Amino acid sequence: MRILRLILVLALTSGAMAQARSAEAKPQSRHFMFTYSFTVRNSDPGKRLRIWFPLAHSDAWQQVNVVNATGDLPLRRTKAAENGNEMFYAETAKASQPEYKFAVQYDVVRTERLAMEDGKPLAHQKVAKAEDARFLLPDRMVPVSGRPAELAQQQVAGKTTELEKARAIYDYVFATLRYDKTGTGWGRGDVLWVCDAKHGNCTDFHSLFASMARSQGIPTRFAIGFPLPADKHAGDIAGYHCWADFDLKGAGWIPIDISEAWKHPEKKDYFFGAHDQNRVQFSVGRDLTLNPKQAGAPLNYFVYPYVEYDGKEYSNVDNHFSFADVADQQRAALR
Repeated sequence: MRILRLILVLALTSGAMAQARSAEAKPQSRHFMFTYSFTVRNSDPGKRLRIWFPLAHSDAWQQVNVVNATGDLPLRRTKAAENGNEMFYAETAKASQPEYKFAVQYDVVRTERLAMEDGKPLAHQKVAKAEDARFLLPDRMVPVSGRPAELAQQQVAGKTTELEKARAIYDYVFATLRYDKTGTGWGRGDVLWVCDAKHGNCTDFHSLFASMARSQGIPTRFAIGFPLPADKHAGDIAGYHCWADFDLKGAGWIPIDISEAWKHPEKKDYFFGAHDQNRVQFSVGRDLTLNPKQAGAPLNYFVYPYVEYDGKEYSNVDNHFSFADVADQQRAALR
């Protein structure tokens, strides 16, 4: 009987521990309203004005509903052929107003992405060959040869698996760069500049990772949106945040966020294989062609409004972004 009791106790204890691990690993979510607004200042009326801005949409990790979308010009939803980025488009043949205002309010539920546990991938998925092939190619500022490829080769020496190689590159970027937005040159994701400067923002961190990983045959994609402060329930958002994923064969896309890991070094291991719920994604990729096609060069990335006036890029635009968490009592009203 004592042996049977001991077996029962061990079984119950094991089950409780498994349930605790399961509860601990359960993805967290965040429900919030997000407002994306901007004003185009018009200093020279009478010429053609074209406006594009990204449209957040639902995927496996965010449920997005457009509560309302307003503008001083009619808005049309479009979708880019490459990467599937969605956007709003507006135009007028002859601008006549001193300014044009636009605003979109979103209702978003963002879920934490957890792709790794104890150093091993949780899922077994296959990425389409065409998607893998696209995210192995260089971008205009993200080469896959030369100096970053040489750095990658040094860092992965002795590593045999893709996961080991990706982690070695992640660790190198984490240890080598510092999150520092002083001076000029940062924020463009110009990998050769980053190799020299060794500082920058999230764009620079993840561009260097992409360059090095792709040179090792590891597909890597760039995504961009906005961060939500974990310690606030409402407020303005000063600017964008970006992150990346790499395709681990047999496991699918593995999320990483090296710049957040740099800011929170205690979460370094967490951000190799996870994205927290404190964000909203707007677009994927670099060197982007919009729909309808812009007259200017492909966009380095697409998170802020892109405006053309008389066929040329126009920068006289004031942006404003804000969020507010949805309290429990508000959730029922929004359903």
